[in-house]
Amino acid sequence: MRRPLSLALAATAVAAATTMPGVSVAATSDTVRWGPCPEQVASPRLECSTLEVPLDYRDPDGRQIEIAISRLASKELSKRRGVLLTNPGGPGGTGLDYPAVLAGSGLPQKVLDSYDVIGFDPRGVGRSTPVTCGLTPEQQARGNFPPYAHTAADVAREAGNARTIAEQCATSRTAWMLPHTTTANTARDMDRIRAALGEPKLSYLGHSYGTYLGAVYTTMFPKRGDRVVLDSNLGPGGYDVTAMRLFARGLEDRFPDFAAFAAAHPEYGLGTTPEQVGAKFFDLAERLDAKPVQGIDGTAFRGFTFERLYADALMPQLAEFWQALDTDRPLPPIPPLPNMENLMSARFYVICGDTRWPQTVREYQRNVAVDRLKYPMLAGSTAGIGACAFWPDERVEPPVRIGDRGPSNVLMVQNERDPGTPLAGAQKLRRAFGQRATLVTADQGGHGVYPFGPNTCANSTVTAFLTTGQRPSHDLACAAEPRIGTARGALSAGTAR
Repeated sequence: MRRPLSLALAATAVAAATTMPGVSVAATSDTVRWGPCPEQVASPRLECSTLEVPLDYRDPDGRQIEIAISRLASKELSKRRGVLLTNPGGPGGTGLDYPAVLAGSGLPQKVLDSYDVIGFDPRGVGRSTPVTCGLTPEQQARGNFPPYAHTAADVAREAGNARTIAEQCATSRTAWMLPHTTTANTARDMDRIRAALGEPKLSYLGHSYGTYLGAVYTTMFPKRGDRVVLDSNLGPGGYDVTAMRLFARGLEDRFPDFAAFAAAHPEYGLGTTPEQVGAKFFDLAERLDAKPVQGIDGTAFRGFTFERLYADALMPQLAEFWQALDTDRPLPPIPPLPNMENLMSARFYVICGDTRWPQTVREYQRNVAVDRLKYPMLAGSTAGIGACAFWPDERVEPPVRIGDRGPSNVLMVQNERDPGTPLAGAQKLRRAFGQRATLVTADQGGHGVYPFGPNTCANSTVTAFLTTGQRPSHDLACAAEPRIGTARGALSAGTAR
């Protein structure tokens, strides 16, 4: 079974507010009626509800859609500060169970005491009003990323598949949501959640794509954010063509960690030095490009490798996968992801709707040729052509421009060797925020710092900020610490996820 590569993962604010006011209508805590969660949300600790929001915020009294929300309530009312809204990334991933995931992954008790931790399925996703592109099982198996392209002709050939998906999205039974399923509108939904909970401000913890969502929210609603934590950061352009191409750099940044692991475990037979492990990668990719093994071709091999580098705990599984391909032994089982069609469709809606992508095949051919040489491990795959190249021209509003206007209440945390959201993107977002943000980097690899990783310097800094408001006065570099095991270092599938 081929594993989609994308599953590893994943105008000024004033102008935006002028074209479509960001002000939410008045609401009180009586708006939300908490009750049991759907059966698919396994944690009994969570309560759930739904909230109606405008499809089009230019017409607030027009057609409404539903947003599913959840709550892990503080049990210490004397210590409760407010609400901590969370997002696991994506776009396209469900977040309804995320408060329970965070609690199970080590979110400190003092944070759980300080906040009602709130989760939600963004518009278009899961239990909220969902979108679809009518993707076939074959299209789902191909994933969101283009396949490896040996030549410019391969890029041109893939354009047909990309155009077909774009047309399916534009003519699907939920095409009426197409212009309105954007990060800016999800940010407006977040402010409706805040108002419905009766909170004057909200604190926020967003991972991966959730960092862009948080950056957009705090740009559009600068006075309504309390303590904003952005973990594993996209650049200021969000999930645009630049971010897609940066996946290739992320793999190059992160791979040395796996090479060192595999070399230290010769029982996998992948090499006894990091250099030999690197050579094995290219040998396997070339062999699988020429002749797939057990349904795994070179693109699927590169994709699975990329995805499993999201957490140190997944390295043994990745080494076993390589070993099985190298020796043609049975592959370890790869469990399918639930609700794949909606995940992929919502991802297309958001990333293609947020920004404009190159529209000529020639530009993608040039990008692939450049990245194949610059980042040979992914060989230009993520620079290839996708559905966004053929997306409808209609845009309700320009992208939100992340800038330095607003309170200094943003804490960014970032692993130095993150495959999904490389450090280079985080540094660009940090510069865009100016004095609004402080950046904490951890000398470790993987996707997701808090509370998943073992770096106590980074984790304690975030906890202090969320519970006391104390934040480093300058950017902070946390040194590497001994590995004592990782929790859930890899975020849910799709983390730009």
